[in-house]
Amino acid sequence: MKILLAGSTGVIGKMVIPMLIEEGHEVFGMIRSEKHVKTLQGMGVKPVVADAFNRDSVYAALIETQPDVVMHQLTALNSGDINDNSKIRIEGTRNLVDAANHVGVKKIVAQSISWAYEPGNTLATEETPLDTNASLSRKKTIEGVISLEEKVKEMSEFVILRYGTLYGPGTWYSGNGKIAKQLQSQELYATDGMTSFIHIKDAAKAAVLALNWQSGTVNIVDDEPAKSSVWLPYFAEVIGAPLPPINDIYNSWERGASNEKAKKQYGWEPIYPSWTKGFKSLHHY
Repeated sequence: MKILLAGSTGVIGKMVIPMLIEEGHEVFGMIRSEKHVKTLQGMGVKPVVADAFNRDSVYAALIETQPDVVMHQLTALNSGDINDNSKIRIEGTRNLVDAANHVGVKKIVAQSISWAYEPGNTLATEETPLDTNASLSRKKTIEGVISLEEKVKEMSEFVILRYGTLYGPGTWYSGNGKIAKQLQSQELYATDGMTSFIHIKDAAKAAVLALNWQSGTVNIVDDEPAKSSVWLPYFAEVIGAPLPPINDIYNSWERGASNEKAKKQYGWEPIYPSWTKGFKSLHHY
């Protein structure tokens, strides 16, 4: 298949590329800057320069490449600004989907998140409503997710991957990532809030498998949702950071997510079924 990968220089994008190439797909990497051209070419990807926020350039990229599938892995996580990330989910997705429909793209596979669900005390499933009454601190994030998912569903075929908290090389949860640094400087405390994790290898693998999945929304999380009071001290131990203090205050939306649909309906199995094994691999990077 001909695949346009938006977000080709992100942590998942860079991991998706060799998987797609290995399966024989023709990959076009959408990049904002010419500085990434040689890197992508070296990976066997055909670079296409287009700014996701520039509607005309996105249309031009889709008209030029005429892909069968658009893979939407656009984020603005490097900046750490939730407003930037929300903006790219809203405007970038709108431009991608409109351009894809304009040229007759068959399908889109898009990255979403599994912690946008409304508060509750059980694991969230794909049927759980999103948190439309979110508190101010996460309102922008939820607005971005809702907008992204609504727009993606305008395609004739779509798979929305609601990823768990990403960990692995290049993420906030790596041996030298943002969370590691905050632990080292003792800025964090552990709580009873639940987290569902996913290793970036599993996130990338799911995106590739989703090329052949039926339309739908699916949680891509590991088998072991855990309280922060359990996983954060473990993570600290793995990276050699001081153990965090425990605090019993947590957010009611920190409920974790179920991967039952991914496993039963789509036949998906994670490479790292538990964050315990995945965290141990972090010292290799």
